[in-house]
Amino acid sequence: MLKKFFQPVLLNTVTQPPKVSRTLEQRYLQQVEQHALKYDEIQFNAIRHLQALLDKLLLTNAQSHKPLARKLGLSTQQKCQSLYIFGDVGRGKSMLMDLFYEVCPLKQKRRVYFHTFMLEVHAFIHQAQQQNQPDAIPTLAKKIKDSTLLLCFDEFHVTDIADAMILQRLFSRLFELGVVMVITSNRHPNNLYQGGLLKEQSLAFTQLLQSEASIIELAVKIDYRLSYSPALNNTYYFPLDAKANDFVQQTYNGLTHCATKQSGVLQLLGRQVFLSAVYKNIALLSFAELCVQPLGSADYLTLANQFSTLIVTDIPKLTADKRNEAKRFVTLIDALYEHKVQLICTAEVPAHALYTEGDGVFEFKRTVSRLIEMQSESYLQRTSVWTG
Repeated sequence: MLKKFFQPVLLNTVTQPPKVSRTLEQRYLQQVEQHALKYDEIQFNAIRHLQALLDKLLLTNAQSHKPLARKLGLSTQQKCQSLYIFGDVGRGKSMLMDLFYEVCPLKQKRRVYFHTFMLEVHAFIHQAQQQNQPDAIPTLAKKIKDSTLLLCFDEFHVTDIADAMILQRLFSRLFELGVVMVITSNRHPNNLYQGGLLKEQSLAFTQLLQSEASIIELAVKIDYRLSYSPALNNTYYFPLDAKANDFVQQTYNGLTHCATKQSGVLQLLGRQVFLSAVYKNIALLSFAELCVQPLGSADYLTLANQFSTLIVTDIPKLTADKRNEAKRFVTLIDALYEHKVQLICTAEVPAHALYTEGDGVFEFKRTVSRLIEMQSESYLQRTSVWTG
């Protein structure tokens, strides 16, 4: 997990002044012409901001490699403003970041899901404490800077005040070192931390973000994920009636060529998840096994890395008193979506009705949107084992 922070420095970055072009804008318009995207003026405005950042980033990087500029330290005077893009689910934030990341020719770049990044940060700090290093954050910032000039965070959010305080110190140092960030989030920086305790202590972090990054709202009216064509093969079955078990059995048989069901146990950071059936990189298990016991981000990321298809049974309609289960389900779907895992499931109600009242309903909207997209042909084409 820590290897991301210890990648060797790549020196073959852009060394000549780049030809400032409209590459990113052209890529977006090309996607529109190919009917991969529907043109949206608000999205295109965000593309313009990303294009301006890309142009300045490349120019600054090229100037920093000139001997005189390095000698005089001029690169620090050409500091690039980071970019923070927020908006409701399904508005195209991740898509725009992906286009930006693909077009950017810098080698020293990283796109990372925020859950994954924070797991790495906590692991690094824990390891430093084990080695009696009193303050690991400056060391961590330096190691990130040594391999990364551009850091792209997707699905940025803060639910823990301790994380907010760590991020304030870490990001402050990264900005000082010249690391440029592009961040997508469902919330404005002022609304990142929704906890009731010590909320005032999160203000330093939100103020830092707003001073170092341009804040862009992607106020698109349409949730584009809802417009995806449904898959020819059903991957989300409801309700939990007599046919639900038949659906699971037929799906399992189709994916495994009627292999005999063999149960398994997955070891996750000292905990165990019991699999009703496992065949190669396909696993069958219940919602209770995944979301009732106290699993976390690291557990779900391990699961997503190990299996390319999950069949999850018996997802119930979640009520306000099941907020912990709902929160775990959000984290699970985020991990599966980020790693392009195919999800096949049975549920009591449609996705939009799974969790409508209780703590975390706002965050659950993203889960609903992703569940719908994960049923689409376009998503299934990105997964590796769908055989139908």
